[in-house]
Amino acid sequence: MTKDMTQGQPLRLILLFAVPMMLGSLFQQFYNMADTIIVGRFVGVDALAAVGSVGGLSYLVLGFVNGIACGFAIPLARCFGAKDDTEMRRYTANSVWLSLIFAAVLTVVTVALTRPILVLTNTPADIIDLADVYIRTIFAGIPFTLLYNVTSAFMRALGDSRRPLYFLIVASVLNIGLDIFFVLFFHAGVFGAAFATVISQAVAGLWSLGYMVKNFRMLGWSREEGRFSTAHCAKLCMMGLPMGLQCSITAVGNIVLQTAVNGLGSSIVAAMTAGSKAGQILSVPLESIGTAMTTYTSQNLGAGSLPRVRQGVRTALEIGILYSIASFIIFHFSDKLVIGMFLDSSEDVGGTIMANAQEFLFWNSVFYIPLAVLIVYRYSIQGLGYSGLAMFAGVFEMFARALVGFWMVPVWGYWAGCIASPVAWFAACFFLIPAYYLVMHRLEGRRNGPKAASRPEPRLRKA
Repeated sequence: MTKDMTQGQPLRLILLFAVPMMLGSLFQQFYNMADTIIVGRFVGVDALAAVGSVGGLSYLVLGFVNGIACGFAIPLARCFGAKDDTEMRRYTANSVWLSLIFAAVLTVVTVALTRPILVLTNTPADIIDLADVYIRTIFAGIPFTLLYNVTSAFMRALGDSRRPLYFLIVASVLNIGLDIFFVLFFHAGVFGAAFATVISQAVAGLWSLGYMVKNFRMLGWSREEGRFSTAHCAKLCMMGLPMGLQCSITAVGNIVLQTAVNGLGSSIVAAMTAGSKAGQILSVPLESIGTAMTTYTSQNLGAGSLPRVRQGVRTALEIGILYSIASFIIFHFSDKLVIGMFLDSSEDVGGTIMANAQEFLFWNSVFYIPLAVLIVYRYSIQGLGYSGLAMFAGVFEMFARALVGFWMVPVWGYWAGCIASPVAWFAACFFLIPAYYLVMHRLEGRRNGPKAASRPEPRLRKA
């Protein structure tokens, strides 16, 4: 059930943890992409463009939700590595209190502001109503999204990456079935696709909560341990908020870029949507390795084993680079097949949308090595307690994408949109690589022994 990552070969530990994460993320991608595939093939290009046009906005909010959930789990992983069960239960209880607050506030604010944001981001008039219906429905399900992300993050913090996979498999199958049911039989369009996603997310969240309560009894807190603690909540927010804001800051750049691309017309938006959705399949294993590194580095920092941290980071980089090369080769020969999942060929007159989507996928996949480097270093820095520092990588990504959106897209058009993400990845790497070595230097300089290394949080936050 739990997995101690402070003992054993890093390569084996990282892969055994990352593979279920990868499979789970792939199912989550299919879970999320089911809307795009079914809408694109059975509702039409306008509906596909509508779903794609809110991709940046969706990531802005849901990325924040996922980020704070992962951040809340870092103190749990550190306490687990340090064998401090009492503090682990206190952090668990206060994570629940904070999650309830965030769920309520985020749901109300996002549902209220959806339409004004779509107008502000230059969403084409022929798809804005569809986009509004879709994303407003998705945001109404934020409490269930946060529930699943938090419970899954808790299980992963204790080394269990398999159970979240099982929950997602069932939810993914359910989502596809409900998508078909609502869209094909009830003709509910984009609302039906979004509603199917919310229902499936609710099933995954409630099921994972029930499993965790029953099987992870070490997290069950007493009345004293479950009291609201300002000190514990402050530490949780110092980890969760930077990780959430990192995703949101990155999404701001995506929104600026999406605003510029929206001005090129709905067919271009549809092409970029199909290409980006296909590209997300490529990036899933890399993100899984990164998530594994958050747990790995947190547990080993808690155990006071910094040499194992360095060894694990080197191993993760090797895995990520090898995967990046292999994935580019594979998608070079299968890009049409994957992109075709999202397009109805009868509406792609002349194959223009397919060609543009292939161009987008090529320029992204050819630069997956810097993406791998970015992900490994960023997640490792987060696991070491420097969430605020890792957040600045998102700032670099935001400015890079915004620069492309404001300056390059008006001049060079769609091609500039295709290279926006690679430009952002390089910008983030220029910050993250020296930042990682600075973090390790400071940790090693402050370590007087294993016990000192296991309690770095208050001082590290000031860095």
